[in-house]
Amino acid sequence: MGADATWQMRHEGELSARTVRKVERASGELAAKSVAAMAERLPWFSRMPADQRASILLITQVEAAGFIEWLRDPDTAQRPKTDAFRNAPQELSRWINMRHTVLLIRIALDVFEQELPKLAANETERAALAEAAVRYGREVAFTAATAYATAAESRGAWDARLEALVVDGIVRGDAEEALLSRASALGWDLADAATAIVGNAPPEDPPIAVKDVRARAARIDRPVMLGVQGSRLIVVVGGPTTGSARAETVLDTLAESFGDGPVVAGPTVTSIADAHQSTAEALSGLRAVVGWEAAPRPVRSLDLLPERALTGDADAERQLIDQIARPLDEAGGAIEETVAAYLEAGGVLEACARALFVHPNTVRYRLKRATELTGRNPMDPRDAFVLRIGMAVGRLARSRGTW
Repeated sequence: MGADATWQMRHEGELSARTVRKVERASGELAAKSVAAMAERLPWFSRMPADQRASILLITQVEAAGFIEWLRDPDTAQRPKTDAFRNAPQELSRWINMRHTVLLIRIALDVFEQELPKLAANETERAALAEAAVRYGREVAFTAATAYATAAESRGAWDARLEALVVDGIVRGDAEEALLSRASALGWDLADAATAIVGNAPPEDPPIAVKDVRARAARIDRPVMLGVQGSRLIVVVGGPTTGSARAETVLDTLAESFGDGPVVAGPTVTSIADAHQSTAEALSGLRAVVGWEAAPRPVRSLDLLPERALTGDADAERQLIDQIARPLDEAGGAIEETVAAYLEAGGVLEACARALFVHPNTVRYRLKRATELTGRNPMDPRDAFVLRIGMAVGRLARSRGTW
């Protein structure tokens, strides 16, 4: 025999019709006292909008009415009806979470336990009313938990669809206002820096891949938005990815969630409004990374400028001009001439010095100056390749008159 039937058998007939009517007449006052106690004990309750506080009062009144109905005829159902939370406005869940709801129910239950015995005609009725209040409060809490679980499931599906729209909008470069509105609805800090990371999606089903990315992001305390588009996984991570040892590990951590193959990170931009720039460069790098067989994983799109330029990426060409060709040109002919001669000499310092009719120390000084100007060391094989392509792009731009 269930607990509900046991309670009915124990207390059936213990409450007189007169007492039930007294409880019914007092139900409105009980609800009002409950809400007043909530405002007194919970500082955040008073800060809620008036319409939300009114919704809580309405819920309390409905539950009080349900309690009266159940007291009047406990045989009508094995379980009392507690539909108020199921029918509560959806906006209410944005102001109070499940923990807050438990506190509200506990306060209301305290008020009912204090006030109901005053309406009883004798000790037997006082005991019956006290036990009924506790039992009904338990059912209300259970129903509230079910309502929150259902709302969370629905909200999760909605968030996933909205997140997919945001990521797709970032890739396509949608209108800024619409993108920011959707990102804000997902709880993204619009002032937070953002970095796009792209690569092959893992072989697992998309929901599993998404869950893995979120788990890794949670471990490093970073917000992410992501989407699986065909065979590609696109992740936008919030916060800096350079400047400290911890920031430098962000890309390495998230790269582990991608499938086999290269992973490319775009530049870190100041906010989600500029995330399209980071994503566009990351995708350009993903198309070009095959040209650098020894590329690290993950690799930054800025480190793939030569390969991107060779695929026809006009933005990569512009960056090579700005970072390589123009600084060398503005430094004077000797620096650019020395770098070109050094590269033509296969990186042999003495051969370069002989070709220029200068001392080897002069070559060393000019190469050091070139490194300071461009951030690329001609003595490093990879940097030498970047310098060679950058200078070639600059010469082509000058010949076309597009410098």
